[in-house]
Amino acid sequence: MRPLSRRRTLFGSACLACAGLHGLAASAVAQEPQRWSPPAAGDRCPSPRWGAADRRGSMNLMTAERAKRAASLIRTGEIVECGQTLNQTMPFFGTRRFDVHLKRTFMNPQPNRRGSNEELVVSEISQVGTQLDAFPHQTIGDEAYNCVNIPRISSRNGFTEMGVDTVGTIFTRGVLIDVAGLKGVPTLPDTYEITVADLEAALSRQNVRIEEGDAVIIHTGWGLLWGRENARFVASCPGIGVAAAEWILRQNPILMGSDNWPVECSPSKTMPDASLPVHQLALVVHGVHLLENMKLDVLAQRGQSEFAFAVQPLKIQGGTGSTVAPSALF
Repeated sequence: MRPLSRRRTLFGSACLACAGLHGLAASAVAQEPQRWSPPAAGDRCPSPRWGAADRRGSMNLMTAERAKRAASLIRTGEIVECGQTLNQTMPFFGTRRFDVHLKRTFMNPQPNRRGSNEELVVSEISQVGTQLDAFPHQTIGDEAYNCVNIPRISSRNGFTEMGVDTVGTIFTRGVLIDVAGLKGVPTLPDTYEITVADLEAALSRQNVRIEEGDAVIIHTGWGLLWGRENARFVASCPGIGVAAAEWILRQNPILMGSDNWPVECSPSKTMPDASLPVHQLALVVHGVHLLENMKLDVLAQRGQSEFAFAVQPLKIQGGTGSTVAPSALF
């Protein structure tokens, strides 16, 4: 269903922002640290819905009927691009890099003097920029989705099963959950952990709901730091916590995405002893792809919560993920 009316802009008034920040601080104080462990193999495998042989997880939901339904959401043909530009000034982790080296112009020998230009790109193209994670990117111990043994599918040239080249095109209904807009702030505070109550309140405010097979996209405002405050961007981030992730996953999305780098809150305030637990829940336990580092400011300012959503990873054989350029179509 479509929102009843346009929402206020992302930035809101100064008073609203102050009130929102006060509410966020109160919420953070109320949270108590918990211990978290991923479910045992016997509790997550074989996949209860898709069976022991499955390697596609939520992509089994990408049907022709679902694509047709997404197409029906396109009314004006407007396109909002949700991918960040790949360049050398974007945030990086560790040794990840993206270098572009322009080659010298090659002048073809024919008399019409046609010149050719190319570049050499040096990068971990699977894990930089706006990126979609494939299942082998994360594990519980030495097991990926559906308890597939990682050493068994590892090779010098990539994974022999579940590489990002097997994902294919995603064209489905997208739903934006604007938590920053709910709180009346441009960006949520560092390490703010989004709760189930936050998601429910935002969806109610936007008069929209999650349906099976949706691309569920969460706006935190963190993308405003991209290329501007890179050190802060990678040091931590607001995002969904384990409870919020489990709530979304129970509704069978095709993917979960956000404008931060891991989709989830990092570090977790409620589960500080766990390293990116939502990555394990989504990719390993439920077989749901994650879409990170999205550009969502323009999409949030439109005030439209549902749209046709399109993204296709590069065909990197055996890759752990792919840089992508997703779009919302209205």
